[in-house]
Amino acid sequence: MLGPGVSRISKPMDYKDYYATLGVSKDATEKDIKQAYRRLARKHHPDVNPGSKEAEEKFKDVSEAYEVLGDKEKRAKYDSFGQQWQGGGGQPGPGYGAPGGFRYENFDGFDTSGGGFGDFDFFEMLFGPRGAAEQQGRRQARGHDVEAQIEVTIEESYKGAAKSFTIGTGGRGQSKRLEVKIPPGVRDGSRIRLLGEGEAAGHGGKKGDLYLIVHMAPNSTFERKGDDLYTDASVPFTTAILGGEIQVGTVNGKVTMRIPAGTQSGQTFRLGGKGMPRLGKTGSGDLYARMRISVPKDLTPRQKELVQELATTL
Repeated sequence: MLGPGVSRISKPMDYKDYYATLGVSKDATEKDIKQAYRRLARKHHPDVNPGSKEAEEKFKDVSEAYEVLGDKEKRAKYDSFGQQWQGGGGQPGPGYGAPGGFRYENFDGFDTSGGGFGDFDFFEMLFGPRGAAEQQGRRQARGHDVEAQIEVTIEESYKGAAKSFTIGTGGRGQSKRLEVKIPPGVRDGSRIRLLGEGEAAGHGGKKGDLYLIVHMAPNSTFERKGDDLYTDASVPFTTAILGGEIQVGTVNGKVTMRIPAGTQSGQTFRLGGKGMPRLGKTGSGDLYARMRISVPKDLTPRQKELVQELATTL
């Protein structure tokens, strides 16, 4: 039975001089034929000449020649009947009309089960034991890792979150929906790894991984520097003068903070541990509150008198 994508060729083939193809004489020994085949197969192998159609054709020719000359019975028929050797009792093989059962489905994998190659490993024959391991390893290698961007808000980075997103699969506009857990404390440029969500690998290899590159969404309230946050806090001018308590917003809600008398606009106070969680560590950064003095726009006549009285005493 033929493999997928391989059709059987039934029409007679043009005569080919297999001895000339392998570069050996008609009285060559089995050893001579095998050595010639190994040398030429190694030279024209697709893995050695990626993308070369000429090498592809030569590789098929030398393989076909060895299928016949490397088999005593087939070689005897070929020597006796020449161009009509198959009519002398041989059976046409599958794939490209090659005699002896040689199957060549594609350059990504080879099926040598049709016989004629003997009891040795195909890649070891071509590249030696070490090279064979490398070639087989390439076919089992994992697929390429890929990268994608994901936008994360301050709030999601602070608490952690589960986010869904869509990524293209690279085939005819196809896409798939994935979910990722955002760990607390991720920063702009952090990389989140999703195992096995990268490119597929051929021939049974593992899929690559997907790396999500975190992009922090802009935030109008907080400015982030590492694990620290900066924000503005509104302070009534009377509280700035006399001192007292104010409300300061954090990512996790408002907290009460006491400021001293005579606080100046732009002065910064630190709230320890009120910043972002430290990614992969315990503890958090700090929150820095910049004071913004709030001055009332509309004063009553009495309020204006009191302010003027205060001004004369300063």
